[in-house]
Amino acid sequence: SGLAEMGAHWIHGPSPGNPVFCLASRYGLLGPEAAREENQQVEAGGHPPMPSVTYGSSGKVLNPEAVREARDLFYALLASTRAFQGSKEPPWPSVGQYLRAEIARTVPTMAGGQEDARQLQLAVLAACLKLECCISGTHSMDLVGLEPFGEYVSLPGLDCTFPGGYSSLAERLLSDLPEGTVLLNKAVRTVQWQGSFREEGDDARVFPVRVECEDGDVFLADHVIITVPLGFLKERHQEFFQPPLPERKAQAIHNLGFGTNNKIFLEFEQPFWEPEQQLLEVVWEDESPLEEPSADLEANWFKKLIGFVVLQPPEQHGHVLCGFIAGKESEHMETLSDAEVLSAMTRVLRTMTGNPDLPAPRSVLRSRWHSAPYTRGSYSYVAVGSSGDDIDVLAQPLPEDPRDPRPLQLLFAGEATHRTFYSTTHGALLSGWREAERLNQ
Repeated sequence: SGLAEMGAHWIHGPSPGNPVFCLASRYGLLGPEAAREENQQVEAGGHPPMPSVTYGSSGKVLNPEAVREARDLFYALLASTRAFQGSKEPPWPSVGQYLRAEIARTVPTMAGGQEDARQLQLAVLAACLKLECCISGTHSMDLVGLEPFGEYVSLPGLDCTFPGGYSSLAERLLSDLPEGTVLLNKAVRTVQWQGSFREEGDDARVFPVRVECEDGDVFLADHVIITVPLGFLKERHQEFFQPPLPERKAQAIHNLGFGTNNKIFLEFEQPFWEPEQQLLEVVWEDESPLEEPSADLEANWFKKLIGFVVLQPPEQHGHVLCGFIAGKESEHMETLSDAEVLSAMTRVLRTMTGNPDLPAPRSVLRSRWHSAPYTRGSYSYVAVGSSGDDIDVLAQPLPEDPRDPRPLQLLFAGEATHRTFYSTTHGALLSGWREAERLNQ
């Protein structure tokens, strides 16, 4: 009877600058906590502070002081990446390479020369990198460009969720539209533009755009706003648009990064965690960011899991943990059966808690964003070899020549077209408003 968010989970940075938060507040869709002014002023830098416990693969809870020290170092290094924004010659192409070089430089001096303390620090830092992969929606931080990384903007506010689910916002917005305005399960096969398509009838007019659906239905239009995910565009833009998109636009689609971040929900008869714990983190104590991770996905995919968020409140959700996993391992997880995923998660939790008799979850539910044909992943990031300029090129409507007398035919929105808020729902919302306003103008 509980609620599971398969897609967007939090309002990131719920404060007056966030349009999702403002709409949700206006429509009365949030809990009383989210509305508190002090919660709107918290600067979490995109990493929400939650009461957490960190389990190690030796089956013990790790020393909170040691974990905090390693995590503080990681966030300090992450913050220092902003210094390279706009730099002509950043020291490394990627965020991952930069962080590893800095870790190699600083960790030996931190742990006071004790080998096991140093190893624990490195293991926690490896876990921090995996969390950053989930946040960036990438397989590895080595794929994320260092120079543009600082352009992303985090809004203040303590991340919050929708008590009635994220869909409560979409439903509220849809309720303002006339019935039948939105057609669901209506997949589009091709968008033909730069054409002259005549409608039927006596006073027929000519349209520049023709949208053909998989079921054969056809819609003629003056303008089309394209909001499909970048993952779909990467795979299908060549046959999806006729004629194909201009080379500059196709290149931007190719350059930008798009990865997978999936959720694994586990439902338990009884909680094995403490009531105040909101985050159960997982650290594999033999790992280090300075060593190559195992390439054997089949044997080790579950090690990419960063841990579990406890769904709150249990009265609404039951006893449910939501695990997060990104990258190739996450994509491998999509190919497994529910039983295989359940068994792997049970093994992880028994290893971490040191309790071989921990009862298995009674059910599992997971997202599969990479297998979904119209998304092919979760959200975008600015990859090595791309920049914020590619985001702007992707957002540029067509025809792009300002001297072209024809009205705009193809407009582009979606999270991947927002230069500072990519990967977020507020970025997606603002991009839609931007294109609607463009047409109003």
